[in-house]
Amino acid sequence: MLDFPRWKFWLVIATTVMGLMMAVPSLLTEKQRNMLPGWWANSHINLGLDLSGGSQLLLEADVEDVKKQQVMQMEDIVRQAMRREEPRIEISDIATVDNKLEFMVSDATRLDKAVDLARQQTNGVGTIGQRDWDVSVVDQTKIIMTPTESGIATRISEQLDTTRSVVAKRIDPDGTREVNVVRQGANRILVQVPGLQDPEALKRLLGKTAKLEFKMVDLEADVKEAAEGRAPVGSQILPSRDRGPVVVKRRAIVTGEDLNTARQDFNENQQPSVSLSFNGQGGKKFGRATSENVGKPFAIILDDIVLQAPNINEPILGGNAQISGGFTVESANELAITLRSGKLPVALKVVE
Repeated sequence: MLDFPRWKFWLVIATTVMGLMMAVPSLLTEKQRNMLPGWWANSHINLGLDLSGGSQLLLEADVEDVKKQQVMQMEDIVRQAMRREEPRIEISDIATVDNKLEFMVSDATRLDKAVDLARQQTNGVGTIGQRDWDVSVVDQTKIIMTPTESGIATRISEQLDTTRSVVAKRIDPDGTREVNVVRQGANRILVQVPGLQDPEALKRLLGKTAKLEFKMVDLEADVKEAAEGRAPVGSQILPSRDRGPVVVKRRAIVTGEDLNTARQDFNENQQPSVSLSFNGQGGKKFGRATSENVGKPFAIILDDIVLQAPNINEPILGGNAQISGGFTVESANELAITLRSGKLPVALKVVE
């Protein structure tokens, strides 16, 4: 007869029982697991798509959006470069046409210097001497800047790494799910979320670029010209969610870059809303702008759509703001998660 100590017997029993207990959460549904204590519920095994099913999306960078962003950024860069030059180079009729930047040099004798300055704002691509922009002259006074294909490809590649990180944060803000977000090829990202049986919710969450901006409404814009699609210099016409087109100043008061946090909340009428808190710099800019524009409307803009255009009744100095109107608790929570995770550097399209 084997001499088997009693303590070993009980150790085997305890280990077996503990193993069975740890295995139980993996056999339950998510709803059932939520009824267990936290430490126990978290011991479940995350099954992959092949075992538990789930949602999979293949996302592709929107090349047209990348070109549009490049041109808009280059417009600001060129304006500043020409303004800083001594003596200042005066330019006019600056416009974006077919994803190209065009502008006139007022003094033809300074055309060569303006061209040289424009070329200084471009960067080399790779090791074959190519640039990310082509700079050409038309009619001896007009300069045209066109993003090159190699420049666009480089920009997409650089932005996709950041985009992948933002996508992962949106899907799994708490870091508790086994999600798979990886790059595929030059301009695609594969997203796999085991256990998620609602791909439409995933598409909604990832379909927003989440470019948040606060801008002043242009009260001096001609209503008739705005209706015909013509905005004053320094302003732009944007569609709105629940009213007609709105003319706003191009310069933003604050943007999502100034955001500290966002959360689902309820307004004074107990309707679902999203509460925003700006960082120190954003709070100062928001407070200064609202102090200088009491009685005037400002627009809250998400992805170039005006969500609201309320009046500034008094200076807003606490660094906080609120977006409300037309939300459910679910949609307000989705927007809060989207804003917290940050803006996508490039718009994404679902291709599969």
